[in-house]
Amino acid sequence: MATETPPPAKTSARLPSTGEFTEVQQSAEFGELRRAHRSFAFPLTIAFAAWYLLYVLLSNYAGDFMGTRVAGNVNVALVLGLAQFLTTFLIAWWYARRAAARLDPRAEAIKSRMEGGA
Repeated sequence: MATETPPPAKTSARLPSTGEFTEVQQSAEFGELRRAHRSFAFPLTIAFAAWYLLYVLLSNYAGDFMGTRVAGNVNVALVLGLAQFLTTFLIAWWYARRAAARLDPRAEAIKSRMEGGA
C-alpha cells in the first residue's frame, strides 16, 4: 500500500516513565498550561453553543422574523446560517493563532524537559 507520507523519523528521544508523567501533570507549570487552554476554549465553546441554539430556536419559533428579506431572495435565516459557518472558521483561526503564540511554546518546553532535552 503506497502512501505519500514518509514514515516517521527515528528519534532518540527518551520516553518518560509513568512517575514522570504524574509529576509533570501535578506541576504548577502544567496546571497553568491547562488553565490557559481552558480559560479560552471553554468560554468560546459555551458562547458558540448558545449562538447555535439561538439560531435553532429562532428557526423554530420566529419564522416570520427569520423569513424577513434582507436583499432580494436573501432572508435573515440565510444570513444567520452563513454566519454560523463564518464564526466557526473565525473561532478555529483565533484558537490556532492563540495556541501557537501562548500554548504551544509552553507545551513544547514541558515536552522537551520530559524527553531529556533540557
